[in-house]
Formats: sequence, structure tokens, C-alpha cells
Amino acid sequence: MRLILPIRTHTATYAVGDWVLVEAATRTLVRRLDRSTLVQRRIEGGRDMQLIAANLDTLFIVTSCNEDFNVARLERYLAIANEAGADPLIVLTKADQVDSVQPFLDAVAPLQRGLQAVAVDATDGSAAQVLAPWCGPGQTVALVGSSGVGKSSLLNTLIGKTGEDAQLTGGIREADAKGRHTTTSRSLHRIPGGGCAIDTPGMRTLHVSDLSVGLDVLYAEIIDLAPDCRFRDCTHAHEPGCAVQAAVADGRLDAVRVARWRKLLEENRDNTPVQTGPRGNKVWVKTKRR
Repeated sequence: MRLILPIRTHTATYAVGDWVLVEAATRTLVRRLDRSTLVQRRIEGGRDMQLIAANLDTLFIVTSCNEDFNVARLERYLAIANEAGADPLIVLTKADQVDSVQPFLDAVAPLQRGLQAVAVDATDGSAAQVLAPWCGPGQTVALVGSSGVGKSSLLNTLIGKTGEDAQLTGGIREADAKGRHTTTSRSLHRIPGGGCAIDTPGMRTLHVSDLSVGLDVLYAEIIDLAPDCRFRDCTHAHEPGCAVQAAVADGRLDAVRVARWRKLLEENRDNTPVQTGPRGNKVWVKTKRR
């Protein structure tokens, strides 16, 4: 149903998945209803947030069992899902193209407490059965990931579309497993089981910003140790009595993961605008790296 938009409606403030109140007789948009969850990101150099999907229950973070698999990038998606309040699910595609998916599942397991992951062939009907627990009546999922990982193929399998009705799919470059954009806009589709799926374009770059709890949930095992540091303002890099560095030294924490955590903390700080200026005339500016 096409809606009539009031004058001065700013469509960029609406996301796929939003529920709205509409005047039935005229089909005129009245207002947007409160969101339960919102996945968003800030494009590098952009002033406003880009809205990706709203009111979803589960974020399907789609990656493939090939050179596209990258734990550092998965952690970025997880941080954004956590911040949005959506449950993340790692969906490993192209499972039929490797001898064993277990190494990929083993690499995903330590990324976040309670994190679930499944491995599927996105083009096979069995994928819909595997994902059915997250796609039941009243459930909304969104698919995010790089181009070429099989999001469109997976969506077609979930919604049961083939031929001209199906989402356009594309291959990857064999040299580096990079995909080309086939989905160019966000769209919402009904799933036969009663749920809805939101398709999104592939993301080649994903910068973190405006996170408050997303990183704390992702790196909970590190955050739990921070109160035991000798100094309250410990940077966990070089201070004596640092509980985080002690855990790295005795093998309780992975040094590479701690380094990724510190990198994302700095990136989030540098990319998140803060209010400054006199009262009544405050403006948003980005912080500067010291």
C-alpha cells in the first residue's frame, strides 16, 4: 500500500521494519510508532546515522566459509547488534563448499558469550528448516554481511522465491572471494512460516561509533576483569597492576582479542560526536585523537 506523506516528512528518519500509524480513509502517514530495536551505523565522514533495520528480533550476520570469513569484521557486526538490542546469529554460508565447517564454528564460538551459529548451504531448502526457530510467526530478522556471501540466495530460500520473483544474486571473484553488490536497497519480505525478513545491501566497510553497551557485551570477559585493575582509569596497555594484562600474561585472555577490543574502543571514541559549546548553543563535534 502506498502512503501519502505529509509535507516536510523526512524519509531518512524512517527505517525498513518501522511500524507507522496511518489514517485509513486517506492513507496519510500520521506518525511512526516507538521502535523496539534499531540497527544503524555512521558512514565515515557522515553527520547523521544511516538506519539499516528496525523492530527486528534477530540479526542474521551472514558470512561464508571461504576467504570472506573474518572474525574482526564479525565482532563489528556483533557490537552493532548488541547496541541495537537485537539477538545476533552467525550464519555461515557455502557450507557445501568446504570439507568441514567445524573450524569456522570453533572460530565463532569465543567471540561472545551465548553466541549461536549455524552453517548452511544458502541455496538448499534445508537452510530454511535450520533457520526456522528464528523465523516463526511475528518474528522479524534482518540479513547483514559483505557482498557475495549469499545473503540474497539465503533470502530467496527463506521466502520461497524462484525465477523472476527471486532477489537477484551474483557470484564472487575467485581470486579474493569478494562479491559484487546485487542488492542495492533495503526491503522487507514475508516468510512462509509467519515471520518477516529484511534484506540489506552488502557492506564493504563497517565503522563503529555511538556505542554505549555494544562493546561491553561483546567483550564481557575483558570488562569483568577491569574493576580489578589497580588504577581506576587504567588503559589496560602498560599500567602496573592491570588485571587485563595479567590475564593476557597467564593465558586467560587472548592478546589478539584484547588488541581488537582496544582498537574498537578508540575507533568508537574517535567516531562518536560529543556536544560542546555554551548552554543553549551546543553543537555536535567529533573528538580528536590525542
